[in-house]
Amino acid sequence: MLASPTFAADKTLALVVKGLDNPYFDLMHQGCDRANKELSKQGYTCYYTGPATAADESAEVQIIDDLLTKGVAAIAISPANAPAVAEELRRRSVTIPVITADADLLPKDASLRKSYVGTDNYDLGVKLGEQLKLLMPKGGNICLVMGNPAAENINQRAQGTRDVLSGKKGITKLDGENGWHEISACPLYVNDDAAKANQMMQDTLTANPTGLDAFVLEGGWPLFAPQAYSQVVAPIMDKINSGKFVIVSADTLGPELQALKDHKVNVLVGQRPEEMGYRAAMVMRDLAAGKTVPTVIHTGLDTCTWKNADTCLKH
Repeated sequence: MLASPTFAADKTLALVVKGLDNPYFDLMHQGCDRANKELSKQGYTCYYTGPATAADESAEVQIIDDLLTKGVAAIAISPANAPAVAEELRRRSVTIPVITADADLLPKDASLRKSYVGTDNYDLGVKLGEQLKLLMPKGGNICLVMGNPAAENINQRAQGTRDVLSGKKGITKLDGENGWHEISACPLYVNDDAAKANQMMQDTLTANPTGLDAFVLEGGWPLFAPQAYSQVVAPIMDKINSGKFVIVSADTLGPELQALKDHKVNVLVGQRPEEMGYRAAMVMRDLAAGKTVPTVIHTGLDTCTWKNADTCLKH
């Protein structure tokens, strides 16, 4: 159930994330709160909300519908299911400013939003692929770990990874290009669920004791459950430390940085979710005030390795 905002609808800037159970979005919430210290002087409020879990795509659409019915000055959305969110925006013939943050709509639906604030997701995928190439220059058998099949940001990352490894554009699954193969059981779609992600990784390792060389985590879901993740990688820690097995992952949250320092993951390519939450609120404020904003605002990436784990986030 969506709690009703306690502030004026014409001054409410709503930030709707995929799921409140994801610590990544907690940082976007912090950015929203940081923005409020400035927005309050102008009468605006950044209002953070979302479904209990990212697996409940319909709940996110319902929250968007509720907010549009109650009335807000502007809305920022991280779509779990990009086509479903676009359909809802079209159905409601939305007239208030709409932006996307963290995840975008499909390119064909981009006209439904004024701006996208967040990561260059294709570039994030490219950077994951580049780091994997540095660690495994001869290629290998890999498995991509993905979230929701309809999440456009994750699909863009996967495309970036595949393109940079294959040396070609638009590869849908690696099948020997430059020595890289995606094993038949993959990609793994974990629906942004940390427990499911770790179970699926465990099952994949069990089923492929010798035929798998690397995981590419296009989102950091498994590492959000440190104890479960530690159990998954325990049998292959010797291989990770010797370079015979590689794990590269998106995101640089606290549990992920600790896993990096413990050599349970080789490389992290981090987004800046706190900055996304802050910038999304400020862009909504500008749009609500009638200002023009850029159609794309990228918030940057950080690459963290075993060598620079202590300093990679010091901007």
